[in-house]
Amino acid sequence: MPGILLGDEFPNFEADTTIGRIKFHDFLDKSWGILFSHPKDFTPVCTTELACAASLSDKFAKRGVKMIALSVDSVEDHCGWSKDVMAFNSQASSPLPFPIIADEKRQLATKLGMLDPDEIDVDGIPVTARCVFVIGPDNRLKLSILYPATTGRNFDELLRVIDSLQLTAQKKVATPVNWKPGDKVMVLPNVSDADAATLFPNGVTNKEVPSGKKYLRYTQL
Repeated sequence: MPGILLGDEFPNFEADTTIGRIKFHDFLDKSWGILFSHPKDFTPVCTTELACAASLSDKFAKRGVKMIALSVDSVEDHCGWSKDVMAFNSQASSPLPFPIIADEKRQLATKLGMLDPDEIDVDGIPVTARCVFVIGPDNRLKLSILYPATTGRNFDELLRVIDSLQLTAQKKVATPVNWKPGDKVMVLPNVSDADAATLFPNGVTNKEVPSGKKYLRYTQL
C-alpha cells in the first residue's frame, strides 16, 4: 500500500481527536491497535461501519486491541455524527467507544496513502478511502487493507485476521484459507520435522499431494 509497508514502524503522528490531542504511540501504549479511515461523517455506509465497529468494541478490547478511526472531517463533526452512529445501534445515550481523528487538511491521509482519487467531496477534493491498518505492540505495521469508498468493510473478518496475527506472532505456524480460532493450523516450511515434533505435542499430519512433497503439514494447537 502506498505510504507505509508491512513491517515499517508506524508514524508517531500527533493529531486532534474526539478525546483531545494524541501522540499515536502514546495512545497505543505498546498494545495492538487498529486504525481505520472512512470517507466522510454523516454518510450512509460510514455510519453502518462505525456502528458495527462500536458494537464489536468489547471483542477488540478482549484481544488487547485499541481502536481509532479517521476521516477528513472536524472534531466537531465527529462528535455530532457519533451520536447518529450510536443511535443506529439503538444506543443513543452511549458514547462512541473509540476516538476519531480529525484530518481536515488531509496531511495524515496523504502521508499514509489513504486518499481515494475517485471519491471527491463537494469542493472537488479527494476524501479518505476505507483503509485498515493493524499495528503490533512493537508499533510496526502488521496488516493493511484498502477498500474503495463504495465498499463497506466486514469487521468480523478484521477480528479473524487479528486472531491470526496474534497467534502467528507467538507460534511457528500459519493459518490456512478461511481459518478461524480452534481450526487446525499449518506448520511453517522452515520448521524441520524434528523441531515440529517438539513444538507441536498434539502431532503433525501431512496432506498427500501428487508431487510427493511434504509441505502441507497441519497441527492442532
